Amino acid sequence: RPNPEKGIGVCGWILVSISFLLVLITLPFSIWACIKVVREYERAVVFRLGRILPKKAKGPGLILILPCTDTFIRVDLRTVTCNIPPQEILTKDAVTTQVDGVVYYRIHSAVSAVANVSDVHSATFLLAQTTLRNVLGTKSLAQLLAGREEIAHGIQDVLDSATEQWGIKVARVEIKDIRIPVAMQRTMAAEAEAAQEARAKVVAAEGERNASKALKQASVVLAESPAGLQLRYLQTLTTLAAENNSTIVFPLPINMFEKLGQKNRGG
Repeated sequence: RPNPEKGIGVCGWILVSISFLLVLITLPFSIWACIKVVREYERAVVFRLGRILPKKAKGPGLILILPCTDTFIRVDLRTVTCNIPPQEILTKDAVTTQVDGVVYYRIHSAVSAVANVSDVHSATFLLAQTTLRNVLGTKSLAQLLAGREEIAHGIQDVLDSATEQWGIKVARVEIKDIRIPVAMQRTMAAEAEAAQEARAKVVAAEGERNASKALKQASVVLAESPAGLQLRYLQTLTTLAAENNSTIVFPLPINMFEKLGQKNRGG
C-alpha cells in the first residue's frame, strides 16, 4: 500500500491555492468541472500534483476535484470473470493434457490496484495462466481427474496470496475442462474394459462355485431317496411341456433296461 501524502512543498501549496482561487472566481461555472459523480460500485483514486491523496479512495457519491492540480482514476469494484484459455500441461506422470479454467476476482483496495501495478487485470490474467500450469504440472493424471475441487482451492490460495499487494481478492477458481489425447483415451477405455471383464469373470467363478456346492448337496439328498429322483424327472418334463416344445425327452431309469434284458435272456 502506498504511503500517505507527506507534503507537496511550498510550490505545491501555491499551485493548489491558485487553483482554488480560480474556482472561486469562476463560480458558478467552475462547479461543473470540480464535482464528479462516482457510482456505487466504483471508487476514485485522486492524485494531487502527482501524489495520491491520503486516507482512502473517494466515493461513492459526489467528490470534489480541483482543476489543473487534481486528476483521478475510476476503479470498478465489481467481480471480474477471467477465462483462462486451454493450457498445454505435462503432468507428473508425463501425460500431455489441455486444461482451461475460470477465475473470479474483485478489487478490494482501489489505491493498491492503481499504485502498485500498471494494469491489474492483465497482470492477474497472466498470473492465473502461470499458476494453473505450475500447480497442475505437479499432479498426476489420476489426481487431476479425481481431485478438481482440491486443485482449484490450491490455485485459489496461491493466486490470492500473490495478488494481495495488488489489492485483489480471488473469490473462486474453477477448472472447466481437461482434454487428453485420443490415444490416451483409447488406452484408458481399454484398461477400464479389461477391469470390468476381470470383475465379471470373478463374479461368474464365484457363482459357479456356489452352484457346484448346491448341486453336491442336492445329489446327496437325491441319493438318499430314489423316489425323489423320479419326482425330479417329472418336474423337468413339466417344465419342458410349459415351454411348448415339440419334442419331449422322457428319461427312464437304466435299471429298467437291465431287468428287461435279464428276462429276455431267461426266456
